[in-house]
Amino acid sequence: MMYQIRQMWLALRGNFTAALATLTTMTLTLALLGAVSLLTLNLERTLSGLEKEVEVSAFLLESANDATLLKTVQALPQVASARIVTKGKALEQLGQDLPGILEPGSLEENPLPDSLRLTLKNPRDVQVVAAQLKALVGVESVEYGEGYVDQALSTLESVRFLGYGLVLLLLLNSLFNILSTVRVGMFARRVEIEVMRLLGARRGFIRAPYVLEGIVLGLLSSLITAALLYPAYFALTGQLRTLLPSLPLLEDRRVVLELLVGLVGLGVLVGGLGSWFAANRYLRELE
Repeated sequence: MMYQIRQMWLALRGNFTAALATLTTMTLTLALLGAVSLLTLNLERTLSGLEKEVEVSAFLLESANDATLLKTVQALPQVASARIVTKGKALEQLGQDLPGILEPGSLEENPLPDSLRLTLKNPRDVQVVAAQLKALVGVESVEYGEGYVDQALSTLESVRFLGYGLVLLLLLNSLFNILSTVRVGMFARRVEIEVMRLLGARRGFIRAPYVLEGIVLGLLSSLITAALLYPAYFALTGQLRTLLPSLPLLEDRRVVLELLVGLVGLGVLVGGLGSWFAANRYLRELE
């Protein structure tokens, strides 16, 4: 094992420019990957909050049995919660929302109906639940912002896929960087590798220093990335919290640390796998 470590160190020293370029590129890539991951987590929190705000309103006829309808709706598997909003409560809320237009006692009769307000376990079920509500006896109409909700949910889903797709592309970029560096290093030492093969050295023995090189480069770049991202992220969220106090930012240090630890593990994994594949492929080409 000491031989492989010494050879790995000699390879890093002998190919210092390429190793430094790879380290820099991997650090930048992992930093971007970590930043995108943190952004995706924050977007996920924001999107989840927006999804939970999707509400379905069923306006009831005067002849409707509110209690019976409430029990029926609460029994639906897609419904997370349901409540009755009386017309008196609805008028009171409207007066609070429009204080300059609707004065207390300005109406001789309350024109608003009783309504059922629902939140769903999965906002994607909104159309199904709306159709079920319309079929109930005593329901006059159903409102859930049809055009807005459908478009908003599609946009949120697209944002999720975009974030995850960008993370995947950055990860593949890191992998290809390692592949290129190891191949350059092995090509530079091709004569030495050929001599080792002629002397009967096994593929694993020849490959080990380059795999260790990839692991070391992955570890160093991910540690540098974590050391930069952690203070930078909380400095940024502190500024955003001052400017936009209502923004649902991720501020749990434990979660951020877990993500950065995962990023370090990912850097080691990508470095090790990338160098293993590159070395293995190069040795096969020599056979």
